[in-house]
This record gives sequence, C-alpha cells and structure tokens, in this order.
Amino acid sequence: MLESLKPQPPDKIIGLMQLFREDPRTDKIDLGVGVYRNADGLTPIMAAIKDAERQLLREQTTKTYTALAGEPEYRDAMVELVLADAVNRQCVAALHTAGGTGAVRLALELAQSASPGISVWIPTPSWPSHASIAKHLKLSSRTYRYFDHESKLVAFDNMMSDLAQMRKGDAVILHGCCHNPTGADLNAGQWSELSTLLESKEALPIVDFAYQGFGDGLEEDARGVRELAVKFDEVMIAASCSKNFGVYRERTGALLVRTENTRTAGLIQGQLAYLNRQSISFPPDHGARLVTMVLRDAALRSSWLNELNAIRGSLQHLRQSLADELRKLSGSDRFSFIVSHKGMFTLLGATDEQVAAMRRKHGIYLVGGGRINIAGLSERTVPIMAAAMLDVGM
Repeated sequence: MLESLKPQPPDKIIGLMQLFREDPRTDKIDLGVGVYRNADGLTPIMAAIKDAERQLLREQTTKTYTALAGEPEYRDAMVELVLADAVNRQCVAALHTAGGTGAVRLALELAQSASPGISVWIPTPSWPSHASIAKHLKLSSRTYRYFDHESKLVAFDNMMSDLAQMRKGDAVILHGCCHNPTGADLNAGQWSELSTLLESKEALPIVDFAYQGFGDGLEEDARGVRELAVKFDEVMIAASCSKNFGVYRERTGALLVRTENTRTAGLIQGQLAYLNRQSISFPPDHGARLVTMVLRDAALRSSWLNELNAIRGSLQHLRQSLADELRKLSGSDRFSFIVSHKGMFTLLGATDEQVAAMRRKHGIYLVGGGRINIAGLSERTVPIMAAAMLDVGM
C-alpha cells in the first residue's frame, strides 16, 4: 500500500542548506537559512533565556503533562506581548502551538472548520509554507499582489485592487511585520486603508506575526496587528517566539483568536484545545516556560529587551552598510531600498541565473529570487557581497 505514495518535492531552502554544507570552500557565505546570526556567524542562546534555564533547572520539580491548550500563564503573557491592552483579554482565545508554523496550520484548520467553503488569500510573494499548508488542507486559495519588483516596495495599489475582489467572509493572510521574503512592510496609513477595505468585505484576517521586535521595535511592530484586533470582531494571529526569543528548536508559538464576546471566546478556546489534542496532544513546555519567565521577571525582561534591541540595531547597521557599499561601487542609489526594508530579509529581485552565478562564482548562497538573510552578513563579508552582486549583473 505505502509504495503507492507519490514523492513530495524537496523543500528548496532545506536543499540549499544541504548544498552549502557540501561546498568545500572555506570562504562561502550562507544568506539562505532564516535564522539570526551574530558577527561570529553563530545563533546564540539569549542571555535571559540562559538565565531562565538555570533557574528552571534549580526549581522545576516535575515533567508531567501541561494543559492541552498550554499553561494559562504562558497564554496570558503572549496575549499581553502581542495585543497589550488593545482588546479585552476575555475576548481572546489562546493556544500554545508547536512554533509559529503550528499556529498558522491550526488557524487555517479552524477557519476551515467554521466555514468549509472559505477561500484564503495569500500574498505573492509570501513564505512558501502558507500556500503549501493551504494546499495540504485542500483549502481554496487565491493570491494578491504584494511586492513591486521595480521599486522593491509594497505594491499597495495592486494589493488593494486584488483584495477588492474578495468575497464576503474570505480569509486573508497578512504579515504582521518584517515581511518574509521581501522585507517590505506596510506603513501606518496603509494598515488603516487595508483594514477599512477588509472590514467592508467582512474578511477574516489571519496574521503571521513571526518577527515582533525585529523591525522598528516591540511595540511599533505590533501597531498594525493591534489595529486589526480593535476594528474586527474576529482576527487570528499566529505568533512565534523562535526569532525574538531565539528558541527556534523549542517550537514555541501561540495562536491568538480575537472574538466578538466572552461566550464566543470560550467556544473557540474549546475548539483550540480540541485541535491540539488531534495533532500534538499536549504542547511542548520547555520553551514556553522560559518565555513566560522572561516576560514575567523584571530583570530577565530587561536583559531580553536589551539584547533584542541590539539584534535589531545590528540588522539595521548591516542593511545600511550593504547599501552604502553598493552605492560606492556602483555610483548609483538603486539599492537604497535595502535600508527601507525591515527585519532579517530583503528580496533583491535576482534572476535564477544571477542566483546560480552567486553560488557558483562566489560561494554565496541565496534563496530563489534573491532573498537574502541580512543577518548572514558581517562587516567583513558586506564588501564581498556587494562586489559579487555587481559582478553577476544585479
């Protein structure tokens, strides 16, 4: 029976990681994998997380199961982190998920369960797993234009034109900040216009919020998400702790569902616990407990914020350095968009031939389309990257 299964296409980013590992060159540069790296090329454990782990090791007395929906204190802490006091906490159902990916998956499952014929609108480009998960769930999906490949900014007019074609009640996936793969984010005015359009369509916003704190700041990055939560009776937010707490392998995420009233919130809370039971049963606790400790302890939170701010500052500095070097070498400002992008990623708009030439001639690994992880650069490699880009005709 099992031999009848069809092979699945390999994940392109995982395949790129394998190619990088097999490359014998000692001066190769990996700008593909989406993890933060410091100046030494390492993804360190944040100091506050390490301190919380030491405390947990001393104090923890059991490894028994936690609640199906996750520990209430973790869920409360995540609602506070993402939404602050924008809405009544009693109107928000919350679930501890296996990473941000698990939150996206369960958000789409919940939407499908509530409205079996629902269509989900996905930006182009977007994180590939959005379309992949929707396809796996056999959800009807449509796309809307998000990125202008000429200006390298948000194609806002095209985006609004496409979303104006939504049917009432459709779902739409939005990136809360630090858009993956482009780095191009909506500004405050665009968030307001978009929310007004979606409100007129009685749409269900599903916000992928994986990089809070990596763009303009912890509170600043949440403004668009909170505006949606205030305007809409129903919003789903898939939050991840992988990047901003550096707990990638702990698979720590949360699905927050803003509902119309406390009664509906209670109904949804039960549905969320049910969905966890059908997939992972009890969620993994270690990362969530560390995040809770950091958010609830004043000294740990202060340490974490300082390091998060330093990470964001490092990303902004590397962006500016790359744009400056390209300006110096090319005599042109055509790469100034790099500075306006937010978070770890920038989409350079490279052709397949240019991406292949970067890898073949220079040992620099990019994702298709020229998505680069800014955090993969350093002061030493910025000039190398700039010269290579111009050498292959970018």
